[in-house]
Formats: sequence, structure tokens, C-alpha cells
Amino acid sequence: MVKELIDLLKDKEERMIEIRRFLHQYPELSFHEEQTPKYIEEFYKNKDCDVETNIGPNGLKVTIDSGKPGKTIAIRADFDALPIQEDTGLSFASKNKGVMHACGHDAHTAYMLILAETLIELKEKFNGKVVVIHQPAEEVPPGGAQAMIKDGVLDGVDHVLGVHVMSHMPTGTIFYREGNVQTGRDFFKLTVKGQGGHGSSPHTANDAIVAGAYFVNAAQTIVSRRLNPFETGVVTIGSFDGKGQFNVIKDSIVIEGDVRALTDDTKRTIKNEVTRLSDGLESMFGVTCELEYHDDYPALYNDQAFTRFVVDSIENAETDAIKKVERCEPQPPSEDFAYYAKVLPSTFIYAGAAPENGEIHPHHHPKFTISEKAMRVSAEAVGITVLNYLK
Repeated sequence: MVKELIDLLKDKEERMIEIRRFLHQYPELSFHEEQTPKYIEEFYKNKDCDVETNIGPNGLKVTIDSGKPGKTIAIRADFDALPIQEDTGLSFASKNKGVMHACGHDAHTAYMLILAETLIELKEKFNGKVVVIHQPAEEVPPGGAQAMIKDGVLDGVDHVLGVHVMSHMPTGTIFYREGNVQTGRDFFKLTVKGQGGHGSSPHTANDAIVAGAYFVNAAQTIVSRRLNPFETGVVTIGSFDGKGQFNVIKDSIVIEGDVRALTDDTKRTIKNEVTRLSDGLESMFGVTCELEYHDDYPALYNDQAFTRFVVDSIENAETDAIKKVERCEPQPPSEDFAYYAKVLPSTFIYAGAAPENGEIHPHHHPKFTISEKAMRVSAEAVGITVLNYLK
């Protein structure tokens, strides 16, 4: 059955590429996906499966039922894009100004559609069910996963599997890691209010810039002095809005920051420290602070037993597309697949997608592109695991 799956995916690789290139030309931003879910729904028309639309914000749930009792595995692909002006020079570059598939979600959707079609064709040969999650809004908190879970996308599911193409990893290799594999993310916005005044008379004012500058410096000690050296955490001040006149003391400034941590406990520690520093500014400088703190995505945890099952399934299969399966280091970006992993034992793996020409650009870059061979690698890795799970 696995050999049949691999042969079918190999025959359909060109269609996979065609779908990806079409989707790449018409990217849509998170929570504003309209045509993409319609395209996905149309793809499944007249296929022997159950399609539910409007799951969460524009999501789709596709159920492939073998008609025989057994387990249920969910496989997930996201389909939103980013607010980036594409600069790849590709013949199929984005036609939507200022919007680009700069993270590979077009490839995720393309491989998943062809894989789902193939699993439908093979469903009489396995037991149980496959749930295909076509998820919108991965890029922008609160993300699409939570709403889809709330709408029942995981009802009756035993495990969830996802894969992400990675432009900096060699094509043909599947990478994995058990345990904590991607950081959680928080966002904070601190408004510091003092009292404005003339630059010549600072004693009659209360300079919000001075207080804000102290906060920026003190925030750097959270990781260096408040975290265990073996914990992973990052605090980035990405915006300090204090522009004014050179001879006028600012009455208020706004600071925005990004937080990443490999465990949810570390995230909580950083949140507590940011809050403490904010409170301390009020006492130290006599200013007023308003702190908005948003818990965006949790850390992504790969279930150890299920990850081992996924790795063994792929390693034991004979395929020319997947050259190697390799354990990797934790990945710094955040991923809302983490919400599925909070509910069920789940695994998120990576498909190397480094372009053949050697010009590697990171995800979310205007020149981001991938090797399209990574789509069949992804489809085979997920498909092999599904069939092995449901045999």
C-alpha cells in the first residue's frame, strides 16, 4: 500500500507543482482568505469524502472515511500568506500587490490536496479515518487553530501530524525533534506617560523617554539574569515610538516588544519580569505605565512516542524522494500548530526545501523561495505515516 501511495504521488508531482504555482500567484492575508478556501472546496468536489467549510475563520475539515472501524489521524496544512511585496522574479510571482506566500503555505496546501486525493483513492485499503485540516490564519495571532479546535475539528481524532517546508534545510531530508521543538510567542505594548515640557527646563517636566530608555536596557537583563542559563528565551524591543521635537520633553512614548521561549514556564517568567519592570518604572521615575501583554502562541511540544512512530514509519519506507531522516535542533520561530499539540499527542516535522540554485533566503523574506521537490517529500512523509498508522 505504501509503494502504491508513493507511485501515485510521483505520477501526480506535476499537478502538485501546478497547484502550488497557481496559489502562489493569488496569496491572501490571515483572516482575509476568501478565494483560497473556495479553491480548496472546489478541488474536493465529486470526491468521495466529507467536506465541512467555515470551520473557524474560513477553515475546512475534510474527512476520509474508510468505512471500517479504526483510529483517526488528522493531518494539517495552512494556507495564509504575508503582507510582503514579492521580489523573487518568478514567472508565477504574486499578482496581489503587497501580499506574498513568503513562508511556503502555498506548497503546504498543494501537497496536501494531492495527498488527500490519493488517500481517497486508497481508502478501501486502510482502516479508520483521515481528517484533513486546511487551516487559515497561521501567521497572525490568535491564529486559526484555536477557532478550528473550538468548532470541533479534532473531535474523534487520536493524533495530529503536520509538516513545514524549510528553505534553509537541504531538500530531500526530513527533520524531526521530540519534546519542545518551537518557541512560544508573546507580544507586549508599554505606554509610558510622564509630563511634557521645554527642553531648557527639565525640572518642570517628567521625561517619558528617559524612563522608557531605562526600561529597554533593564529588559535585556531578563534573559541574562532572570532565566536559568539552560532555558531558551528572547526579549526583543522592536519599536520605540518617542519621536518629537529636539527641544521638547516628551510626555509619553510607546514601546513594543516580542518574546520567545521554548517552554510555557519560561514564557510566564518573562511575562512576570516585564510586568515587574513596568511597575518599577512608576516608582522610580514617577511616570504612569500602561502594559498590554498578549499571550500569542504556546511553545510547540512534539509527543515523544508519536514522534518516534512517525520517524520509524518514514525510515522504514523505500522512497527515492526522501534521502534521509535527521534529528534537528529546536527551531526559533513560533507556530500555532502548538494548539493542536496542547489537545492531542501531536508531531510537527520539517521538510528540507533549499533551492537548487543555492540562493537561500529566510522565511518571510521578499525573495523567499523553495525547491518544489520538497512538496513530494512532504506528501510522502505524511502519507507514509498515515498508512502505517491506519493499517
